[in-house]
Amino acid sequence: MKPIPVPPDAKVLNSLLKKARRQNILLESADGQRFILAAIDAWEGYPVGADDDFAVEVGRTARSKRLAKAMAKRRSEDAGTSHLSLEQVKKELGLK
Repeated sequence: MKPIPVPPDAKVLNSLLKKARRQNILLESADGQRFILAAIDAWEGYPVGADDDFAVEVGRTARSKRLAKAMAKRRSEDAGTSHLSLEQVKKELGLK
């Protein structure tokens, strides 16, 4: 994903961004193509390149130290969270 700065004098676009802070917006172009404009809080990207070869991108992603650090942090945060199996959920809901 490529971030594009919006200049302060782009009134229409800034108005849409202000609305998107409160509620997601579905934009529709003249040819009918649809786009979503939504605020993304606490989003962090991990640039790994823009190669057309998927295998190259997978390799770059696997070598991303920032991504590996973020994933390790998530794993440690999830360590105390109990996970239920599908069978346990069905049993608790009386579906089995």
